[in-house]
Amino acid sequence: MQRLFILLFVVISSNTSGQPSTVTIRKEGDAFQLLYNGSPYFIRGAVGSDYLIKLARYGGNSIRTGANRQTLNRADSLGLTALVNLPVRAERDGMNYDDAEAVRKQHERVMEIVRQTKDHPAVLMWALGNELDFIQANVKDKYNLKVWDAVNALAKEIHEVDPNHPVMTVVGSINEEKMRDLLTKSPELDLLGVNEYGDLDKIPVWLRKFGWQKPYAVTEWGPTGFWQVSKTPWKAPIEETSSQKADQYQKRYETAIAADKAMCLGSYVFLWRQHQERTHTWFGMFDAQGRETEAVDVMHYEWTGRWPKNRTPRLDSVKLDGKTAYQGIYLQPGQTSQAQVWLKDPEGEPLQYNWEVLREGTAFPYGGNGEKRPPAIPGLIQEANAPQLSFLAPAEEGAYRLFVYAYDGNGHWATANIPFFVRK
Repeated sequence: MQRLFILLFVVISSNTSGQPSTVTIRKEGDAFQLLYNGSPYFIRGAVGSDYLIKLARYGGNSIRTGANRQTLNRADSLGLTALVNLPVRAERDGMNYDDAEAVRKQHERVMEIVRQTKDHPAVLMWALGNELDFIQANVKDKYNLKVWDAVNALAKEIHEVDPNHPVMTVVGSINEEKMRDLLTKSPELDLLGVNEYGDLDKIPVWLRKFGWQKPYAVTEWGPTGFWQVSKTPWKAPIEETSSQKADQYQKRYETAIAADKAMCLGSYVFLWRQHQERTHTWFGMFDAQGRETEAVDVMHYEWTGRWPKNRTPRLDSVKLDGKTAYQGIYLQPGQTSQAQVWLKDPEGEPLQYNWEVLREGTAFPYGGNGEKRPPAIPGLIQEANAPQLSFLAPAEEGAYRLFVYAYDGNGHWATANIPFFVRK
């Protein structure tokens, strides 16, 4: 029955005519409704273009991606729509909004993409840039407000060229000043895209408090960000376990996204693939081999109302020498230590394990762009396929993480890590 429901959903959702879609936002009283080809449409989306068959099978209906025709074709073939990211550059990428010629060239480049892409049946909406309000710390106090003038000019012309698809820009969280700037300088926007993690449940209240009176979509959300968690004494962020993250995905979806029936038009969960940002496990909902974390189970449930028949292992906790990550673990070079992880598979299936030690990363570019996973340090672990093990601390002083992974043999994995510091 569940499979039949999903197949019917894909067929019904697909724009099988191959004609351009018509997307509008209707307001009734204080509530907003997104209409896709005349029918109510709540965005059940994911950021990325990987594993799209699974996305459609699990009840998703949209992706956030670039204007790549091959990706859009693939999405449309599966009954998925797309929030199309348009390349409006941020100051952190070298864009100078005081340079009128640079702004003009960007405007023309973006409009050309819109003209070439607007009639693709997968297009749902346009997103002008991503977190244009974010600038590097210690560079300047505030971003150049002329960015919103450029955004407004683009939104206005897109409406003239393509009246069938709403236009947003995407901000990194919100505050009162930012909302005031957007309301004043970018009135042509149809809605707002908001990226938020640990404070997602506050977004519905903040938007109303800060005067936003249009609808919004949550364009990135997921686990608690590394900038929002507790730190070790050496300032390493402490990552949630895969099960703690899954719990947060469910709580945040139900209390913020699904609960705001008046203004929220849906969301794009982050991230529908593996991703390296601070660690190789922090934000990705899959591993590099395509195995699913427990967060995928959660989205399957939230999108379809049913849990998958085979569930991901549940990871309770992990300890190193009897301590948790919150206890500031220091080891001596070459010291023998013990670690243990506690897991349970919902179906009672036998689990396979792997452990590895990685040095803490040192270079963290914005959004993980170009970030490299530190290599595993060989020779420290003799037997990794067990829920407990002994290992040798690295010989070199510095910050490290001990990672553990557990696999159920059915395409699922659970993971956790503990930071530790080697000092002489």
